[in-house]
Order: sequence, then structure tokens, then C-alpha cells
Amino acid sequence: MLPTLTGVGRLTADPELSFTQSSKAVARISLAFNSRRKNPQTGEWEDGDVLYIRGTAWERLAENAAETLTRGMEVLVTGDVRTERWEKDGQKHERTSLLIRSIAPNLAYAVANVSKDAASQQNTQSGGQRTARPQQGQTQHSRPTSPPQDDPWAVDQAQGYSNEPPF
Repeated sequence: MLPTLTGVGRLTADPELSFTQSSKAVARISLAFNSRRKNPQTGEWEDGDVLYIRGTAWERLAENAAETLTRGMEVLVTGDVRTERWEKDGQKHERTSLLIRSIAPNLAYAVANVSKDAASQQNTQSGGQRTARPQQGQTQHSRPTSPPQDDPWAVDQAQGYSNEPPF
């Protein structure tokens, strides 16, 4: 069993979204984790060692990451560390990679307008049935028009509901 990694890193490139032959979304996300510290004597920031790792996200997470994240963003990421192995021109290669389970921008350096994605809204309203994925080369950039009926955070200004949390 390989370890789970949770850390704060930066995207070294925009996520690359593609689709498998079975129409599953996959995003390749290149990350850098470094040990930057403030030197107490000089008061200057110093870069330490850097871990570069290639991450992979699947399905809705892949689509949402590709739509939301860009190069240079600081993110909080959790995933399973893996070793990828392949052979090319008779040479065996391997590298460490990350199967991303969750990823989000660090709100210390970004502002986010969080909303449920269209796929999760349709999944809730259709009783858990999966929705079709776009074919290769197509992108899906839709946002929900109204919140799911069972969403306790939903606000209906016309009916006079408040913006307060439901607790």
C-alpha cells in the first residue's frame, strides 16, 4: 500500500483535459511542492527542495479542475501516491505520480465563487443516475440554473428565505 499525500502545492501548467475512448474525462495536472521558508536572520524567503509530481484526476473532478484551475495557482491537494511504469524503445521507465482524490484553490490567494456543477445537480435530481459525458474534443461549460430541491443551502430570494446557514 502506497501512502496518501495531502499538501499545498502550485500548478506548473494548466490542467490538460482529455477523454478516454469510453468518454471518461481525465485531467493531467502538474504540481510542484516546495519547502519555502523565511530565514529568521535575514527576513528573506528562501526556496528549499522541490518535489515535482504529475497528478491525474478522473471524471467530474477532472472536468471541474480543468474549468477552475490555472497555471501558478496554489492548491490544496490529496491523492494516492503511485508508481507509473512503461517501456519505450526497449527501455523501462518509471516515475512517481499522484492519483488525485481532491483538489482546491488556496483561498488565501484566490477568491472562489463555489457552486454545484451541472453534473452533480442532474445526478441529485435524477435519483442518482449518471449523465452522459462529452465526446473527445468537446468541453462542457454549463452551470446550474437552480439549486437541487433537497439542498439546505439553497436560497430563494423570491420566497423570502434568508442567506443564513440551515443550522
